[in-house]
Amino acid sequence: MSKYALVLLRHGEGAWNKENRFCSWVDQKLSSDGVKEALDCGKLLKELGYEFDIVFTSILSRSIQTAWLVLEAMGQEWVPIEKSWRLNERHYGALIGLNRAEMALNHGEEQVKIWRRSYGVMPPPIDESHPYFFEIYNDRRYNTCDIAKDELPRTESLKEVLERLLPYWEDIIVPKIKEGRRVLISAHGNSSRALLKHLEGISDEEIANLTLPTGVPVLLELDENLHPIKPHELLGDQGAIQAAIKKVEDQGKAVASKT
Repeated sequence: MSKYALVLLRHGEGAWNKENRFCSWVDQKLSSDGVKEALDCGKLLKELGYEFDIVFTSILSRSIQTAWLVLEAMGQEWVPIEKSWRLNERHYGALIGLNRAEMALNHGEEQVKIWRRSYGVMPPPIDESHPYFFEIYNDRRYNTCDIAKDELPRTESLKEVLERLLPYWEDIIVPKIKEGRRVLISAHGNSSRALLKHLEGISDEEIANLTLPTGVPVLLELDENLHPIKPHELLGDQGAIQAAIKKVEDQGKAVASKT
């Protein structure tokens, strides 16, 4: 029998998701479709009887905006939200802003899949010549992080995402779960994949094949030691979810870019 239920959520579609660009730490609001995804997610969770006592997000707007809209649709706007950079999307380094399909044409689909999905491979690091470097590192949201600004990552593999996420998970989120708080984590595709890898013991090789679509809640039922009692479940219409997964996977295919 499960003792705890944890819900993970990749934010709704952002503007650069629609444009098929590596967004990473560049701050983006939700697209109109992303707003609908978040509201629909909240309506689904309400219909299924979910209630939350606390929500955790990254410090990127698309994660926070998704949490707001989900809670609004659930009629639970009063639920507190806590934010941390440790739940941010993976830092894609020099790839930030580039179109995935164009990258697949130039470097091959397999290389793009390695950059996007592998556990241990880091993209080339961002430096001051990058057009978004100063937008990211001059952003005052990082002034109050628990590490110095100059220690923030310049690129990350999924392994590094998990390593910077785990202290927050263990020190902040786990105690809330064990207190009996009902927790929603509204984060990103890679921070959610990293946490699922940790909790479910997914191998380094298998994690490359785990795809989370935007706006689809993921249910984890956990025992008293926070071990899953069964595989995670994507909630909602399964046909629509599979179509959404294929859409995400096809972003790395070598097709002519429309942007």
